[in-house]
Amino acid sequence: MDEPNSIFRVLDASLNRVHEGFRTLEEAARFVLNDALRSEGMKDLRHDLAEIAKLIPRESLLRSRDTASDVGTEIESEGEYARQDLRSVVAAASARVQQSLRVLEEYSKVIDSSVAKQFERLRYRAYTECAELELAISTKPTKSKLEDSLLYLLIDGAVSDQQFETRMTELITTEVDLFQLRDRSLSDRILLHRAKIGVKIAREAGKLFIVNDRPDLAVAADADGVHVGQDELPVLEARKIVGANRLIGVSTHHLDEARQAAVDGADYIGCGPVFPSQTKQFDQFVGVELLRQVAAEISIPAFAIGGIDLSNLTDVIEAGFNRVAVSNVINASADPRQIAADMKGLLAVA
Repeated sequence: MDEPNSIFRVLDASLNRVHEGFRTLEEAARFVLNDALRSEGMKDLRHDLAEIAKLIPRESLLRSRDTASDVGTEIESEGEYARQDLRSVVAAASARVQQSLRVLEEYSKVIDSSVAKQFERLRYRAYTECAELELAISTKPTKSKLEDSLLYLLIDGAVSDQQFETRMTELITTEVDLFQLRDRSLSDRILLHRAKIGVKIAREAGKLFIVNDRPDLAVAADADGVHVGQDELPVLEARKIVGANRLIGVSTHHLDEARQAAVDGADYIGCGPVFPSQTKQFDQFVGVELLRQVAAEISIPAFAIGGIDLSNLTDVIEAGFNRVAVSNVINASADPRQIAADMKGLLAVA
């Protein structure tokens, strides 16, 4: 057996795998996520891999290449040519990159230990970059639904499971995009059970379901996220509980709070109360001025909230908002379908 040639053959094959894997991941960051930062990160990894590869004699790599007699080309694993979705593509590429970097690290020790150390450092960097990219891809469907959401409805837990299920089944057929369960009168156990009912109905309809205040119950119910106020858990602490795959919304009453929510990594914010509301009592109302400020500066989705109905929705839209969160105007209506359709129609053309 020609041991040196075999080692270079392994290195050549593994280098090609890592290059291909990095390119696959870079394209996902660039064209799927439209994320310049992650795309640049993958490009940097690919560039650094090329620099390390220069330390291995290229002629030796090329001379060792013998694709025709590679027994591995005839071996096919189950599922090798099947990918369920974008996340599975990214997961497969990430695994290929990490495994091949480990192979490069181990086999290059025979040639030059300093090269092996560089492969090791690159491997650790790749672990982090790959994990972050995979998580970003996994949250894309939920975040895409959030981006498309214009009408957000806050609902209570009703007096029984049956009543809540009936109400959700009725509301899910309206133009409402996003639901939030908010009911502080219920015990944790009942609230959790209602949340599970809501999640099931919303998910089957392709809509989002959020739990108010309680990140723990949001996770337990497998909800799409949690909404917190200024007196509840900060975004960074809530994120530790709900993880990267769920949404976090934050109630904001001043521009500084909106800025902080965006900096902390909130997925969306609620801005208000804009007008007097029958649902909650406030000492002050922000009016549409806060909406103008937020619309001019904050890029994450923002929902105007507080006393919004068809009589003042145009004022909200003229302030730069085409997303609203409502409660009583739909919940107390004799024809929630028509009210939701009318509001959604105005928001959709804003």
